[in-house]
Order: sequence, then C-alpha cells, then structure tokens
Amino acid sequence: MKTLNLSCLLLSACGFVSCFAQDGSDPWSAYDETADLTVLAQLENERMHYQLLRSQHQRGAALWAEFEAELVAFGMEQYEALKPLILGASIDQLQQAVDDGELSYESLTRFYLYRIRETENDPARFLNAVISLNPSALEQARERDGGHDENHDPIFGMPVLLKDNVGMAGLPTTAGAFALANNEADDAFVTERMLERGVIVLGKANLSEWAYFFCGDCPSGWSAMGGQTLNPYGRLVFGTGGSSAGSGAAIAAEYAVAAVGSETSGSILSPASANSLVGLKPTTGSLSRSGVVPISATLDTTGPMARSVADVVALFNAMTGYDEDDFAMPRMAEDLALEYRLAGLAGKRLGVFESLTDDTLYSEAAERLVAEGAVTEVVSFAWESPELFSEFLGAEMVRDLAAYLATHASAGVEISSVSDLRAFNLEDRTRMPYGQQEVDMMAELEYTAEELEALRAELQSYARLQMENLFSQHDLDVLLSLNNMHAGVAALANFPALTIPTGYRENGRPVGLTLIAPSFQEQELIDIGAEFERLTQARITPTDYQ
Repeated sequence: MKTLNLSCLLLSACGFVSCFAQDGSDPWSAYDETADLTVLAQLENERMHYQLLRSQHQRGAALWAEFEAELVAFGMEQYEALKPLILGASIDQLQQAVDDGELSYESLTRFYLYRIRETENDPARFLNAVISLNPSALEQARERDGGHDENHDPIFGMPVLLKDNVGMAGLPTTAGAFALANNEADDAFVTERMLERGVIVLGKANLSEWAYFFCGDCPSGWSAMGGQTLNPYGRLVFGTGGSSAGSGAAIAAEYAVAAVGSETSGSILSPASANSLVGLKPTTGSLSRSGVVPISATLDTTGPMARSVADVVALFNAMTGYDEDDFAMPRMAEDLALEYRLAGLAGKRLGVFESLTDDTLYSEAAERLVAEGAVTEVVSFAWESPELFSEFLGAEMVRDLAAYLATHASAGVEISSVSDLRAFNLEDRTRMPYGQQEVDMMAELEYTAEELEALRAELQSYARLQMENLFSQHDLDVLLSLNNMHAGVAALANFPALTIPTGYRENGRPVGLTLIAPSFQEQELIDIGAEFERLTQARITPTDYQ
C-alpha cells in the first residue's frame, strides 16, 4: 500500500501518541485545544485561523455510546487482524472477501465503527468527520448477511456515510446547525433508493454548516453540531474543502467505503480534491434532492464520493431513480446508470486551459492522456463569478429552505424561515461563532418570484452560452481543470464534473484533476476518468490513518 510521508510536527503540540490511555483514563482529560489553535494562528493561510476545533454542543463519546459494549468486545486485536483485508480495498474486493467467507457485512460494519471510535477518540488524530452514527447499523449488517446472494447489487452490504443534510429516518438531519438538532426527518429519496439496494447507512458526516452558505469567510468544514472538520493529509496544515468536508475527510481516513455528498457550486469537487478522493458532481436532475436540506433548487445536486472511480459508479447507481417530486428530474432518470469500463482514450478531445499549463501536475496529467491517444486543445477562458450570484443563491435559499422546513422538517424544529434562523442564532453566540453573514444578507433580500426567475434565467443562460461555445468551438469531449477551480461556471451551466487524484504538491497537499462535460454526459467523464486513474494510480493513503 502506498503511504504519504507528511510531517506530523503539528501533532506534537498535544503530546498524544496513542488513541486510548493505557490506564483506562479519559484520553481527553489533558487535552486543551488552545495549543492547536495557537499553531493554526501562525499559518499563512488566514482561513486556517480557526477559533474552535471541538463542537460546543456535542462531544465525540456520544457518537459511539450505542455501540460501546460491542466495540469493546470486538477489540483491538480483531481490528488489527482485519486491517489488511479492509484498508485500501475497493468495493469489488470487499464483496469478494465476503463471497470467500473471509469477511461478513457485520464484521465490516463493526470494523468501521471501531475505526471511527479509535480515531475520533484520539486528541492527536481526531478529524471531527462524523456527526452521528446509525444505531441500527449492525442490525442492518446482520440482515444483509442473512440476505446475501450472488445476484445482489454491487454495493449491497457496504457501509456508507451520508452528508448530514441528507434525510435518514432514525437520525437527525441537522445540516450541521443547532437549529436543526432535533430534525427527525424521514429518509430522503436517495436514502430510500440506497436502502432498497442493500446499502448499510453507517451514519452522518460533518459538513460546512448549511452547506457553506451561512457565515461568509468562516472556515470550510465548520459546523456547530460537528465542530471543525480536519484533513487527514495534514490535520492542522490543510483545509478540508467544503461543504461536503466530513464526507471527504471520513472517506480519506477510511471510515466507510464511500459517502454521499451534495453540491451547489463546488461542494463535492472541493472536498474530494482536498482529500485525494474521486468525487462526481452530476448534472442537476440526475439524482434526486427530495429530503435534502437545500440552498438552491436550480443548482443543488447530491453525488457520490469514494476512493476510486469504480466505487463512485457503484454508489451513484445505488442512488438513482425517478423522483416525481423533484421538478429537475427528467423521466430518463428512472433507468439512468453508469458503467465502469476501460474504453480507451483514442480520439478523445480534451480542452486544456492556457492559464493552467504552467502547473506541473496539470501539464503532466494532460501529457499522460495524450500518450494514450487523446487529443488536447489549448483554450482561453476567462470566467468571473457574476456579481449577483450570491444574491441569487440567497434568494433561492430563502424560498427553498422554507419549503423544506414546511414539508420535511419534524415537529421538534423551532424555525420555519431564514428570518427565524437568524433570530434563533442571535440568542446564543455558540450557535454562530463566526457570525452568520450570509444569513444576514438573506434576511435583507426582497426578490419577487418573477424577479428571481429572471435572474436565474440570465445567470444560467450566460454560463451555458460560455460553456457551449467553448465546447463547440474546439469540438471538445471534456474540459480539464484542477480541483474546484471552474466549479461555479460548471454549476450554473449545469455541466457535470468528476475530480480524480492527480498527485500532491511538494508540501503534501492533494490535488485533483477535474473533468467537465456537457449536461448528462457523466458516462464520458467516467470513461476518461477510469483511464486516467488506471494510468496514474496517483492516490496515496494518508500516513497517520493507515
């Protein structure tokens, strides 16, 4: 297994080297996050100057309390014995281990629960990547073991995390916000589909609160409910990206086989690339959003995040289905499925941004693809986020959050609008330690339905025209970008995007090559992405999370 040798010097600030104190004492008893925050305050990147690491509203031990007795019985010896079988394994490999009798779905699920407990209970290694764990996870796993047969779905019995804006009966759907701490919502449509196909929902992943449309210049990965999500490739060095930060950090640290994220503009691409993962931002309309806490009905989409292209395909296919309550979905969504295949690159026409050709990782990635028969076209493209983009998102969230709260939120939720949210947070500063700049902005908006529709049409038409002209002028199949650099224009144009690990900077920061294609051309992304992954095998396991 490859490993990334990244300096751990910042971990020494805490002085902890093991997960559990040998004398059985509480490993947190001597932990004071002040030392870590002092180190962070010295970083050049001001976005890493965190004010808090741990949530003020819940503590890690509550996560696994339901499983404590079973995890103690499972024990470190069995956990270590299963590591070689599970860590680094693909979904296909795990399924083969089950077929061969080396593994059961229950032991796989127990392994991940133990790993979350082992890591999140360590003051020197915690990531704050998980908000809640499903108390029925082991029961679901035992049911899958009892129903195992050769014709099961590829992702049957696999433990998956949901970003905590995706509804699941039995766990609160909080969007990271204290205002939704008691939101016992029902299953989202994509959750229903996954459960029907045999997925084990392990729990909920942390996220940037309200999907990062909340506090302006606050750090990505912060939520009142989950605390500050940290990056396993450099806990106190690199940010996690957002808003699907917990989905990214958790899968990079191998807390589950894959995770569901969501994106409005960069919220899958950013954390996937920051955590050296594969992330697919589908065309809005490919996957349902019903039961997902919204920002924008125009741009929101759910999507899969995993450690390989094949695993992303498996999770995407488990999420699909036509949702008649989601106006963005065409009828074709009922039979939508992606195929993992190695179809070759001969004749594929790839757009290469002139502005990125000086980036070594980017140019080397393009050269690899050309060596396999692809053709590159250098393109010039200048895109600046439209002046009213934030207001557009804000106006849609005012409308769409109110609709979600009226339709999906449970009786324990005290708010019914963005204005209610603003007032709720003002009652207690710990609910918004970085303020609520975006909420303040939204509370002042006064768009009529007609004005909002006109703004939507203007912004989307402009972005689509730019992207369609670029693709047609150069006869492109796919456009190559880095990380989430062109996520905004892709979102507004409703072009899908796939990011894949392409390497690491000299300081160890992960970088993703991001492929962008026209609407509903996800298969094109998968075909090229699968070949690129085969050629590079670039992903490296974070050293401190083996």
